[in-house]
Amino acid sequence: MDFTFTEEQQAAVEAAKAVFSGVAPDAVPSPALTPGAVAEDIDRALWAGLAGTDLLSLTLSPEYGGAGLDPVALCLVLRESAKVLARVPLLEGCAVAMALQRHGDRTLAAELLPGFGRGELVLTVGANGRTGHDPAELAVTAHRATARPVGEGTTEAGAETGSRTGAAATAGAEAANTSGWVLDGVQSGVPWAQIADWIAIPAHTGEGRSVLALVRRAQDGVTLAEQVSTNGERLAEVTLRSVRIDDRELIDAPGAWDWLRSLLTTGTCALALGLGERVLSMTSAYTGKREQFGFPVATFQAVAVQAADRYIDLRAMEVTLWQAAWRISTESGGALPPAGDIAVAKIWASDGVRRIVQTAQHLHGGFGADTDYPLHRYHAWAKQIELSLGPAAAHEEALGDLLAAHPLG
Repeated sequence: MDFTFTEEQQAAVEAAKAVFSGVAPDAVPSPALTPGAVAEDIDRALWAGLAGTDLLSLTLSPEYGGAGLDPVALCLVLRESAKVLARVPLLEGCAVAMALQRHGDRTLAAELLPGFGRGELVLTVGANGRTGHDPAELAVTAHRATARPVGEGTTEAGAETGSRTGAAATAGAEAANTSGWVLDGVQSGVPWAQIADWIAIPAHTGEGRSVLALVRRAQDGVTLAEQVSTNGERLAEVTLRSVRIDDRELIDAPGAWDWLRSLLTTGTCALALGLGERVLSMTSAYTGKREQFGFPVATFQAVAVQAADRYIDLRAMEVTLWQAAWRISTESGGALPPAGDIAVAKIWASDGVRRIVQTAQHLHGGFGADTDYPLHRYHAWAKQIELSLGPAAAHEEALGDLLAAHPLG
């Protein structure tokens, strides 16, 4: 495994730093002072900036107007976005776009992906299921559509339809309407579903297969209930009642949902790393100038030891992140499936980012709780990231199952 980044990946980082340099983490009201969501919409100026610098299309293939880079490049950009608490569905949108490109219908990909890369479409995904504790694909069922009722494209027996009449016309019309799928269920905590154009919904079929449905937000049968995340961003409970989609809008390739979930989890680890790096940098700057007994508190042994421990957390978060991203990008083999490396990365990301923000609050003293200072915002985002796609305990259990199924020897 080589941790050296390519020239293209390094160029993506420089472009990301330039775009995010103008983003202020405190540009919206504090989540600690706001009873609901801190804003109704995403940061549209930033979204346009990401599109203008080709960062939204970074991982799309050239046929869709992209650069064709891998998940490692996406994680590098996500790392920079977390340092400024970027309020855009960058992870969700890029992950869905990559899943559609990799596993989905080619004509639908050709229709949606160029627009996403230009910032004209917003894509998101429901990955929390009904409660956030059960597998997301079990929260929604997908079954083959049956013929629509008379009056919705079919005819009654005996009625004239052009050159065909009677039962033959009815049979032909019903056959034409049995294609497609019907979705029923609930996905909770869907990021920015209210402003998304398309929502990716994991589901399961009657045969127990996991599939991935692409649903228009404004489609008949889709209703949204307002929810708010720990960091004050808009979420939605998406309810689907007999939602009909075309065959091309359902991705039933084996492993498509598992791959998307793995990418989302790895991207969340990248967000945790970027946020942790920014918080430790803030803590270093504060303790370096805050004096007690005539000396900067950073020179006190107890403070230095705590900061050093959190630096070790960051390095562990970094190496496990790149291991997971490398496994996804290269599909390289190993003693365990890629899910093992992803679980290890998420364990470190969840525990590490929590320890980093808690130590930062402690070393900042009362100043860390000042709502005019941005540290409390990072604390709220860290808690959201810690629990997203499963806390450390859930991934420890998953890792144990993998080890039991693949004994190391």
